[in-house]
Amino acid sequence: MGRQKKLRNIAEMARKIRAYRELKNRPKESQRYAMDYENMTRPFTGKKMPVLAWEDIKCEKRLFTLLAGLRSFGIGRMVTKKSWMEQFDEPCYWTITKVKVDYTAENMDHGQAWGYLTYRGKTVSEEHEISKVMYHDWRLIPKHEEENFKNFVPVPEPEPVRFLPYPPLLRAIILAELQKEGKPLTEPMLDIGRILAYNKELKNELTVRRAKTGTPV
Repeated sequence: MGRQKKLRNIAEMARKIRAYRELKNRPKESQRYAMDYENMTRPFTGKKMPVLAWEDIKCEKRLFTLLAGLRSFGIGRMVTKKSWMEQFDEPCYWTITKVKVDYTAENMDHGQAWGYLTYRGKTVSEEHEISKVMYHDWRLIPKHEEENFKNFVPVPEPEPVRFLPYPPLLRAIILAELQKEGKPLTEPMLDIGRILAYNKELKNELTVRRAKTGTPV
């Protein structure tokens, strides 16, 4: 006897067909984020852009607007943001490694891009997808300025704080007890390192205890 075919559930098939149609008819990013620069609105949603963003929309570029004019869509090039340059002294930029262009978009100014992020002078070791590529906030770093842009003198990190003063009421209680006991009055300080070490030991002890007794359901 031949192998019998399993009859599919009609409701399950209908659900998959509806999901496929929704996915197929879903608007693309080039439609959702299209911009009417005269009225400063998005034609797809009719949403008007904030007034504070008008200057950046007119002067700055989207990421793929910059990459579309480069060889291999800018793979290997460095891009940064205007907001990063205004906010931080340390270099912040993306190094483009992979690009997926939406060829159906006008001027091919939409798509997805991946790369390595360097944020405030520290480079992430893993490749990530670049977010907010549709924002008018991107700037291309010229080829001859890349080395100067990457070079910077790192600011030494501040030493971790070990001691902190007690709250006023608790400080007054401690000083009153010292005076009552006849001990010399010294400024009481809270040892944070000791508290952190105690919390770590307590956490390890609770972990061992739960492993032995089990977690209550």
